[in-house]
Amino acid sequence: MKAWKCTICNYVHKGASPPEKCPVCGADKTKFVEIEIPDESEKTVSESKATASGTSEPETTEPFAPKTVYQKMTQLMLQYHAHPILVHTPNGLLPVAAILFILAWVFDASLPAKAAAINMVFVVLALPLVIYSGILEWQKKYNRADTLLFRIKILAATLTSASCLISLVWYLINPAVLSTSLSWIFILVNLIMLASAGVAGHVGGKLVFKD
Repeated sequence: MKAWKCTICNYVHKGASPPEKCPVCGADKTKFVEIEIPDESEKTVSESKATASGTSEPETTEPFAPKTVYQKMTQLMLQYHAHPILVHTPNGLLPVAAILFILAWVFDASLPAKAAAINMVFVVLALPLVIYSGILEWQKKYNRADTLLFRIKILAATLTSASCLISLVWYLINPAVLSTSLSWIFILVNLIMLASAGVAGHVGGKLVFKD
């Protein structure tokens, strides 16, 4: 059976021809290349021979040798999946901050709001690296793919960053915002932040797990 690999997200499709659209990233059929997948029987035989002889297939070498510090840094970030690692910071702290702001609003308490703002500070400090590593991964790993999936991810990430900054700056300017008539707008900003972060995380997971 023929197999086709998406050059954008590495999804593999088995069939006589590539799909009209990649079910993972949405790339069209022109982005698929035919690949060879050995039969399970052939694979088992070759693995057995390798095990018996104590040898294995040689590892492929990197085609690009970094020369500058910047090139080495970007290569290491891609090699060790910096973006999925770094994005755990905002994804973990944003829900806590939003929940604390809501509790402060409901119970008219200042302490949860202060704790929420502290969480937001750490998120804002992490955002530059998160955004940079995300752009780097999109450029190098996904070849600047301009499909609906990536547009949604970029839009969701932008909304998350913007709403986070708006929420933190608003609170720092007016710590009593949750006691004003505009408090519901402040809470809405935080809910938008949570929703967009969830969408960005869902899209990222779809790219990683290919389903």
